[in-house]
Amino acid sequence: MGLETKRLYEFGPYRLDKQKRQLWRDGQAVSLTAKAMEILLSLVERGGDVVSKDELMAILWPDSYVEEGNLTQNVFLLRKALGESARSHNYIVTVPGQGYRFAADVRELTNGNGREDLATAIEPVAAPGAAATPGRPAQAQRKYWPWAAAVVLVIAASAYVGQRSLRPRPQPSGQRVVLAVLPFVNLTGDISQDYFSDGLTEEMIAQLGRLDPQRLGVIARTSVMRYKNGQGRLEQVERDLGADYVLEGSVRRDSQKVRITAQLIQLKDQTHVWARQYDRELTSLLELQSQIAQEIADEIQHTLGENGRGNAARRPAVLPKTYEAYDLYLRGRYFWNKRTPQGFEQAIRCFQQAIAKDPEYASAFAGLADSYALMGAYSLAPASEFMPKARAAALRALELDESLAEAHTSLALIAQNFDWDWRTAEKEYRRAIQLDPNYATAHHWYAEHLALQGRFEEAFPEIALARQLDPLSLIIATDQAAFLYFSRQYDPAIKQFRSVLEMEPNFPRAHMLSYAYIEKGRFTDALADIENWSHLEETPWVWSLRAYAYGRSGQPTKAHQALTRLQHLYRRQPLDPSPMVVAELGLGNREKALAWLHDAYLKHSSALTALRVDPTYDPLRGDPRFQELIRGVGLAQ
Repeated sequence: MGLETKRLYEFGPYRLDKQKRQLWRDGQAVSLTAKAMEILLSLVERGGDVVSKDELMAILWPDSYVEEGNLTQNVFLLRKALGESARSHNYIVTVPGQGYRFAADVRELTNGNGREDLATAIEPVAAPGAAATPGRPAQAQRKYWPWAAAVVLVIAASAYVGQRSLRPRPQPSGQRVVLAVLPFVNLTGDISQDYFSDGLTEEMIAQLGRLDPQRLGVIARTSVMRYKNGQGRLEQVERDLGADYVLEGSVRRDSQKVRITAQLIQLKDQTHVWARQYDRELTSLLELQSQIAQEIADEIQHTLGENGRGNAARRPAVLPKTYEAYDLYLRGRYFWNKRTPQGFEQAIRCFQQAIAKDPEYASAFAGLADSYALMGAYSLAPASEFMPKARAAALRALELDESLAEAHTSLALIAQNFDWDWRTAEKEYRRAIQLDPNYATAHHWYAEHLALQGRFEEAFPEIALARQLDPLSLIIATDQAAFLYFSRQYDPAIKQFRSVLEMEPNFPRAHMLSYAYIEKGRFTDALADIENWSHLEETPWVWSLRAYAYGRSGQPTKAHQALTRLQHLYRRQPLDPSPMVVAELGLGNREKALAWLHDAYLKHSSALTALRVDPTYDPLRGDPRFQELIRGVGLAQ
């Protein structure tokens, strides 16, 4: 057997060892997750060619349904590890609409096929804790590892004996403790079971969020899922999320049984406060989650003071009658969180199947309501197609469990966006927040409710609460920028929109940035952003914004070309009229814009909720017909 080829790649101050899966910078090891390492190797080995997103997704998750956002997050973490700034990508370049390529010059070193002999190459100095000591023969290292392992075991045993005496320090009276439930690790060996561990994470967040919301804040799912597959050190979690504690664990299951391990860590000094392992039949998993949540509450109790447990069991969750229904519900939430029309379709099927298994499962009805409520906005389908179904599902959920905050939040959104019943919407949002102060979506959508009415002094603190509960949520950060735009604070809005796009260039709503540029008269910047967006997708909103930007910038020929393309889309299928309104306004066609607005009013378009505050509609404000529409939507002064 020939000598195995060893490959090293050098670029800038970095050396990448493919065999050892290790990256070094100036002789020091650089910490990378397994996924980030695979991305780096894939890009480096392609020699500057574009590697498509589909290829990378297939390499990282070959047999599972995974959101594209997970790829973006791993690329983001890799860029941070390589020291790239948000505006300067010296190594990894995004190719809009395609994928990524490696931009730096790479020098390859191997010890095979007569190429450069690595035996004389200087091995980087290992960082503390590295598996092998450079310069020491592997055989010699193997002589010492049993002794080292014994020492480690003694230290670990001592730490375990002592950890029960290490209690978290009490928090000052009245101070809120923040807990982050990190994604449970799937140890089944089957990546297609990720939905199960993800679902367990989400349910633990929900359970813990109900314990004592006035004194215990629980970070939302959207933010913690950024740390899936071990991404990020505990120091980073503390810095990014502002958490005092983390709960982390793993799950292993077969057809009959489940094993869950969980440990509670105080981030301040990384003390392991509590650890447990549970082996149960799958059929008792639902009760097990409540047991784990209560035990964690007992451990955190000390930090909350003597009365910290006062409300811990105030509102127990309503559990489904069958495990099959619960399993289908977890699948539904997995697809719902993809936030795509296809994902919503799959989620709807899963929730409907869960309801068939358990017709009294309130959470499944709430999930169905959420899916229908968002489907129209994401697909631009007429609101009448999905909103009545959303309402029926939300009302049924509340019949079964009036205390379900998610259902109240869904009902509020329907009352706001479809009924234009602002009083009922506010009542339902407030009820949801009262029931679950840790539900970030309730704070987020209520903040939007306030902003759309021009109540910005109330809206900004509310969106700030949502961001505290979900610090890494792209949609919450984007809507905070939208509120700045609506309140005519264009420069801060531009800064905020750009910060979102620097993290995720593919996030469509953040391309509202173009509207802020237009209001500032920065038409070149606006058109550049629109082109970036158009490389990612060709939707009616893209063509609408093109027509609007070209029209506002004095380029009527190009504006008419974009309008013609948009009209073609409308002839092919019924769509929400709102994009046509914006396009006609860009061309100065106020009569046509008003006609389309009237059509949108008759179809109960959710876009009309922004009539009062969106600067786009400013040219129409002096028209009595526009003021009549504002009164019809319930937004009169």
